[in-house]
Amino acid sequence: MTNCSECDADLSVPNDAIEGEIVTCAECGASFELVKAPNGFELKPAQTVGEDWGQ
Repeated sequence: MTNCSECDADLSVPNDAIEGEIVTCAECGASFELVKAPNGFELKPAQTVGEDWGQ
């Protein structure tokens, strides 16, 4: 269990999580990528890919 860096809500990381997995905050909808750390995982803001309309 960790806290969302956007809204400080509790953010649960699944026990079977793997590096690179995306977790989303249920409170604010922010998405984070799991990055391997010495004592579990750290969260970094996930890259959002927008629509490319060829402009």
